[in-house]
Amino acid sequence: MGIQKTLPPGLDEVDVIIAGGGTAGCVIAARLASALPNLQILLLEQGPNNFEDPFIVNLGLFFAHLMPDGDKGLFNKANPSRHVNGRELTVLSGGCLGGGSSINMGMYSRPQWSDFDGWGVEGWTTEDMLRCMKKVEDYHDPDPEGTHGTRGPVQVSGGLYRAKRAEEDFLRALDEVGWPIVEDLQDLRAVNSFARARRMVSPEGRRQDAAHKYLHPRLSDRAHSNLHVLVETQAVKVLVEDGQAKGVVFRSNPKFGAADVSEKAVKSRKMVVVSGGCFGSPTILQRSGVGPRDVLSKAGVPLLVENNGVGAGYEDHQAMAYGYKTSLEMEETLNGLLFGLTDIGELLKNNDPRLGYNGQDVNGKIRPTDEEAETMGPAFKAVWDAHFRDTPDKPLAGLSLINGIPGLAKDIPPASYLGLSAFSMYPLSRGHVNITGPDMCDPVDFDTGFLADKDGIDIKKHIWTYKKQREIMRRMPCYRGEVPSWHPPFPETSDAVCRDVTDALPDPIEDIVYTREDEEVIGLHVQAKAETTWHSMGTCKMKAQEEGGAVDGKLGVYGVKGLKVADLSICPRNVSGNTCMTALAIGENAADIFIRELQ
Repeated sequence: MGIQKTLPPGLDEVDVIIAGGGTAGCVIAARLASALPNLQILLLEQGPNNFEDPFIVNLGLFFAHLMPDGDKGLFNKANPSRHVNGRELTVLSGGCLGGGSSINMGMYSRPQWSDFDGWGVEGWTTEDMLRCMKKVEDYHDPDPEGTHGTRGPVQVSGGLYRAKRAEEDFLRALDEVGWPIVEDLQDLRAVNSFARARRMVSPEGRRQDAAHKYLHPRLSDRAHSNLHVLVETQAVKVLVEDGQAKGVVFRSNPKFGAADVSEKAVKSRKMVVVSGGCFGSPTILQRSGVGPRDVLSKAGVPLLVENNGVGAGYEDHQAMAYGYKTSLEMEETLNGLLFGLTDIGELLKNNDPRLGYNGQDVNGKIRPTDEEAETMGPAFKAVWDAHFRDTPDKPLAGLSLINGIPGLAKDIPPASYLGLSAFSMYPLSRGHVNITGPDMCDPVDFDTGFLADKDGIDIKKHIWTYKKQREIMRRMPCYRGEVPSWHPPFPETSDAVCRDVTDALPDPIEDIVYTREDEEVIGLHVQAKAETTWHSMGTCKMKAQEEGGAVDGKLGVYGVKGLKVADLSICPRNVSGNTCMTALAIGENAADIFIRELQ
C-alpha cells in the first residue's frame, strides 16, 4: 500500500496496528514488517509525510519548526503556573512522520550508564539498551572503547560544517576554567567534561530521522508489501472488548483539510501498539477508557480499566538560555538565519554546508563536588545524597554552546551573538497530561510541573549552573559582554551586573562573587524564563502498577491484553541527555519484544 491518506478497501483488519508514526513508531513498524513478512502491519500517523521535505532533510532549517504556523510540529499548551510566573508554557512535539527525529536539532546524545540500570526493569538494563543503541548507529568518529555501533541505519558524524572560531574559543575557555575536554562525551561514562559535538547527520550533512532511515527504505524496496502507512490520520482511541485490544478508532486529521472527518475503525488480529509520544499515548488510552477513575469520570468517558499511571508523572528537562555579545563576524554565526537576514532559497540552491549544521559545536555534562553540594543548603544536600552522591556518573546539568542567539529574538537587534543552553538533567518536578472530554477536539489538561518541587531544588540547580556557564563564556577571546535581556537583572551595585566590554577580559580573570541577593535574582529569572527542552517523557511509566506504573516490562498496558505502549512516555526515570537516541533505542527494544511475542 505504501503511504496513503485514506484506508484502502479491504484493509479493515490487519495483524498489528501502530498508533503513532513518531521516532519509536517508525522503528517498530519497520522492524516488524521485516521480521514478520506474513503479518500485515498498519502504521497510523496524525501528521503529514516527511519524505524529502527540504525543511526536514536539511537539519540547519530546524528553526522553521519552532514557528507556531508550522505543520510538522504539535504545540502543546500547558496550564498557567505560579511556579513559572503565571506563564502558559508551550511544549513542541513531533507532528509528522518520524516525529521528533524529523524536527529536532539533531544532537547526538546518550544517557549515562546509571540511567537505564536505574530504571530497575528486567530487559531494560544499560547492557540491553547499549545493544539497542549500537543497533541504531552508524558512528563515523573514533571509538576506542567500542561503545558505538557502525552497522546501523542512523549515521552519526560531525557533518560538513563547524563554526571553528567560536568552537576553539570555547574550548580554550574550558581549559582556562579547568573543565576537561574529552574525545567522546557519549560513551555512557564521561562526566564533568566537554567534547566537540556530534550530530545525527550523515557526513554530507543530511538529517537522520527515523522515517527516512527505517520506514521509507522499506516502503520503496518492493519487499515489504505487508507494511502500510496512513498519514494525516488521527488515532482517536483503542477498541477494548472484554479486556482485549481489538482495534483502533481513527479519523482523518481536519488540520489538513480532509472533507470527511468521521470516525472509522480498523481491527487488529494480534496487537495494538500505542506510540503517540508523551502527549498522544496517555490521551489515546484515556479516550479508550483506560486511565485514572477520577480523570475519566470528569471527562465523561466510561471507565473500562482503572490504570492510575496513565497521564501521570510528566517530566522534561528544564532549560535556560543565555545570550552573549561577541567580536565574531555575522557570517561566523547562525544569526543571519535566526534574524531572517539569510536567503534560505540561496542556501538550498548552493547546497550550502550550513544546511547540515545545527549551531551546536561543543557539549558538556557537569556536576558539583560533594563540598559544593554541602554549601547549597540542607534540602539540596539531602537530594544530592539520595540521588547523586553514590552515582558519580550522573550530571546535574547539560551545557551546549549555541552559535547564535539561543532562541526567538524579538527584543534585540541583529548582531553576532553566541548563546549557552543549560538544562537540568534530573528535575524533581512532575506534571500530568489528561483529557478533559471524550473527543479529539476537547482541550488537554497539561501541567508541566516545572519548578514546582516543594524545596525549590530545581531552581537551585539552575542557580549553580548559571554561575558555571558564565565563567566559561567570560573567558572566551571573542566575549564582549552579556545580552542583558537574556540574563538576570542584577543591580548596578552587584559584581554580577551585565556589562559591555571592548576587548577580551585581561588575565587574570577573577570569578564573579555572587551574594545571597544575587542568587535570589537568578532564581526569579529562572522562574520568569525557564523553558522546555522538548524532552517530554514519563506519562505511561514502565514500572510496577502499585508504584504508579502504566505498563509492565514487556510494555503491556496493565489490565488490557494485546495492548502495548512504546515511546518516551514509558521512561520510569529521566535520562541525562537529549532524548532522540533513547527514543530510537526504545523502538529497537520494543520491536524485539513484540517480534518474540508475535512469533
